[in-house]
Amino acid sequence: MKRMSVHRTRPARRRGFSLIELLIVLAILVLLASMVAPRLLGSRDKANIDAARTQINMLKSALELYSLDMSGYPTTEQGLEALVRPPAASSADGEEDFGDDSFSEDEDLAGLDDDDADEDADSSVASRWNGPYLKSDKVPRDPWGSAYRYEFPGRNNNVGEPDIWSIGPDRKDNTEDDIVSWTGKRRSGDGEADAEGFEVGGDSGDTEEVDLSRDGE
Repeated sequence: MKRMSVHRTRPARRRGFSLIELLIVLAILVLLASMVAPRLLGSRDKANIDAARTQINMLKSALELYSLDMSGYPTTEQGLEALVRPPAASSADGEEDFGDDSFSEDEDLAGLDDDDADEDADSSVASRWNGPYLKSDKVPRDPWGSAYRYEFPGRNNNVGEPDIWSIGPDRKDNTEDDIVSWTGKRRSGDGEADAEGFEVGGDSGDTEEVDLSRDGE
């Protein structure tokens, strides 16, 4: 008998990518990333600006409710914190230092009368305050983590309305990326216009920066 010879063929080795092919693929990926990334970043920036505008409008609505109950807006010193706690509780705590404790009897009685009047005023304010006027027990921060600025009387809005603004993504006040509650450019103290921000409605002023964040936050 003749033996049949069997020839075994080895499978062909898989050829790897050449350096040129890898460079071509890498170049395509870089090109795609350069086209898509700006759109993604632009969409995120727009979303943050829209969120800031929405929050400012929400704060304006809450301030309107506050003004109906309290017959006026919070002062600059009371700030937006007055929306989540009565104004008396929004001011700084602490006892006054009168220095010399040797008052006359008449002065002491007059001081007690003034204290009683202040307590009655605080009680009246607390009874009219019908808050909190926000869903949260804290005033929200803008999308970039900064506190919203507030000033009343406002220099930029219509007469009798407060100014509310965000210092924007650069976190610097009075720059072009500020998101504001008024229309047009800010007015400085001499009436000249300063930087123009993103408007959400309202007239415009170089305003004093007011940090609304509470200690410890």
